[in-house]
Amino acid sequence: MSRQTPRAAAGESAVYTHGHHESVLRSHTWRTAANSAAYLIGELRPHMRVLDIGCGPGTISADLAALVPSGHVTAVDHAPGIVERARAHAAERGLENMSFAIADVHALDFPDDSFCVVHAHQVLQHVGDPVQALREMRRVTRPGGIVAVRDSDYGAFTWFPEVPALDGWLELYHRVARANGGEPDAGRRLKSWALAAGYTDITATASAWCFATEEERAWWSGLWADRTVASAYAGLAVDGGHASAADLATISDAWRAWGARDDAWFMVPHGEILCRV
Repeated sequence: MSRQTPRAAAGESAVYTHGHHESVLRSHTWRTAANSAAYLIGELRPHMRVLDIGCGPGTISADLAALVPSGHVTAVDHAPGIVERARAHAAERGLENMSFAIADVHALDFPDDSFCVVHAHQVLQHVGDPVQALREMRRVTRPGGIVAVRDSDYGAFTWFPEVPALDGWLELYHRVARANGGEPDAGRRLKSWALAAGYTDITATASAWCFATEEERAWWSGLWADRTVASAYAGLAVDGGHASAADLATISDAWRAWGARDDAWFMVPHGEILCRV
């Protein structure tokens, strides 16, 4: 029996807040299966067919392909340009068990029961209807398969020293992301969304990135300083009336000043769910 679900209207797709500015890709290309999908790795078997949704530049996708050498990874994203970048990354690594496509997670263009594992990292926080997205992910997963989702939770971000301008950054980010149709505090909501989507076998966990060394602080603060003034997020913040260019410049400077502190420390917590279909 088909587990087909109603297709979401195209308007349910939210605006991707970050865009693909170099400062954003600086973060995305740092991500690996080890630092971003460790909760899933132990579930993978060499023969598995995997769908990686929101693949971005493809670094996690490629790692997953290496972990299923006799299987296959299909990497998809909504942005054609970034899909081509993921394709190029796979070619550089010599991975032949990968294919690529443009896709909308609300309405995946794959038959029912197509994949052993469906994975999405930092995706549901940016979509218009995360429950519908999870229904679609379940639809294309084979019985006995796994849907694996990990999202950060901006409201739980923690840092030291407690710089007031970074409090302003976080409040601004929440407003911009929600105005774009997303939910930046997605991590804490994943289990709830999965229950609403009809899953019954859910393992919910959490893990974190931590940036504390001199190199880590410089990298993290630098990419956010640049993203705040130069990325699609900056344009959305100004065009949406959420902040002025001067406000963004002040926040950017605060990021750099924070990153220069020897005692600076930043934690990015994530919610994770493994759903057995």
